[in-house]
Amino acid sequence: MASIAFLDEPVADQLRGAGLRVTAPRIAVLAAARSGNHATVDAIAQAARERLGSISTQAVYDVLAALARAGLVRRIEPAGSPARYETRVGDNHHHIVCRACGTVADVDCAHGAAPCLEPAASHGFAIEEAEVTYWGLCPNCQSDPRGVPR
Repeated sequence: MASIAFLDEPVADQLRGAGLRVTAPRIAVLAAARSGNHATVDAIAQAARERLGSISTQAVYDVLAALARAGLVRRIEPAGSPARYETRVGDNHHHIVCRACGTVADVDCAHGAAPCLEPAASHGFAIEEAEVTYWGLCPNCQSDPRGVPR
């Protein structure tokens, strides 16, 4: 583990800062999530395996759950898509998803600082976050001669 922590000291520092124990699986999974763009568990597991040689999919899920509880990753689940993880946390950004290929991109809140956090009726809830998902076709899929979502 020492060599992995040495190679990824910023990741290890991030884990320590969140009050988490620094372990090789946590370093590998967080590094994979940081390098991915809304990565799926499968993509994160593959990248973690490249770093570690071996890690079970269940261990990846367990690490991602711990990282999410610590606020180091955010889990998003666009409808009809597997869960994805990102490390852009702590702001009120949204997402746009391509209906054809599933590409996900971040979209900053359209009206400044978290306007979506003020619903017409809160029903007594203490609102912490709003999720908005825009759907459309990415530039690559727009140029697809078939022109229809796959």
